Amino acid sequence: MDELEYCRTLRIETSTLQMWVEERWIIPVGSPDAFSYEDADVARGRLILDLIGSMGVNDAGIDVVIDLVDQLHSLRERMRLLMDAIATQDIAVQNALGRALNRG
Repeated sequence: MDELEYCRTLRIETSTLQMWVEERWIIPVGSPDAFSYEDADVARGRLILDLIGSMGVNDAGIDVVIDLVDQLHSLRERMRLLMDAIATQDIAVQNALGRALNRG
């Protein structure tokens, strides 16, 4: 979706979106002339609005939350890749890894 559709969806001003992009809370794809926003950007925008509105989080707090969300998504992806790699191993290796994980 384009900038105007994004702003309409979240009911925000374009200046607000521009500030979010400058802060790197939202990272659109494309060039500044034709940025495009995806569903994940809408979800991030809703999170930002919740943090600002109902939770009263300041800009520094939003930076921390967005960074933690990004870390969580990165770790989930790494875990998925690890699980896929384990699934390709011999059953004995899978069982050994399972036992090792259950000890922790």
